[in-house]
Amino acid sequence: MKKIIIISSIIISILVINKENEIIIPKEAIRFRVIANSNSEQDQIIKKEIVKSLSKEIITPNIKNINEERIFLKENLPKFTKTVKKTLTDNNYSSKFDINYGKNYFPEKTYRNITYPEGEYESLVVTIGNGQGKNFWCVLFPPLCLIDEDTESYPSLIKEIINKYF
Repeated sequence: MKKIIIISSIIISILVINKENEIIIPKEAIRFRVIANSNSEQDQIIKKEIVKSLSKEIITPNIKNINEERIFLKENLPKFTKTVKKTLTDNNYSSKFDINYGKNYFPEKTYRNITYPEGEYESLVVTIGNGQGKNFWCVLFPPLCLIDEDTESYPSLIKEIINKYF
């Protein structure tokens, strides 16, 4: 009986946490996406390095509205291109890449229990090599970029708690 109460409490807690973490992307938003060349370990590491280096430049807390964000992205596109090139060079990774700001295709995505339809979205997209690997994405405006790729943490948390107590 004690085990059932503990497991029920864990499940209820996780559902509450998930509800509190629910993020709804507004219709007028600007997304950021980095698409890896492939799913190889090296290509995924490079993708993460590009996300990390670009995030320092593109996440701007002083932007007050979407038009300011648009101007900022357009004006700094050459700088972002240099950052991606430098990141690839610093990691001894020789691959072509493309960086584009405008309307870009996004596949259907379920994130934190909300499904966003596929479509063309205003976004800054970096495609590395053939762009056939897993991608990182977030919302630049309104600022919802949490640089959080680990959406699988809840199942591992449940397993960890169950192993600890049983």
